[in-house]
Amino acid sequence: MDVVTNIFVGLHIIGIASLLGGFLTQMKAMSAGTARFVPAMLHGALTMLVTGIVLVGLNQAQDHPLNNIKLGIKMAVLVVILALVYVKRDDETVDKALFGAVGGLTVANIFIAVLWT
Repeated sequence: MDVVTNIFVGLHIIGIASLLGGFLTQMKAMSAGTARFVPAMLHGALTMLVTGIVLVGLNQAQDHPLNNIKLGIKMAVLVVILALVYVKRDDETVDKALFGAVGGLTVANIFIAVLWT
């Protein structure tokens, strides 16, 4: 079961890398006002959502203690990110503040995962 859990952790990290990488590749375009949500950002957020739910299920199946408040906050932040990226995915350009908010929320979600123990 540990191997399966580790596979999903790896997929979860790939999802966050896709979301954050898509944001970082658009930083120069953001300063020019031409940033847009690339498909990698949407796919990364969806990957994080699915793998995160699977990871919670796997940990509950193994009777590991879970911090439900932390998981709820991480889920809420991810749902906001996913909603923003999904709604604006077809727009040719995205407002700087909105694009920056997605990047900030992504980084916040990473720090919640790593620092909240």
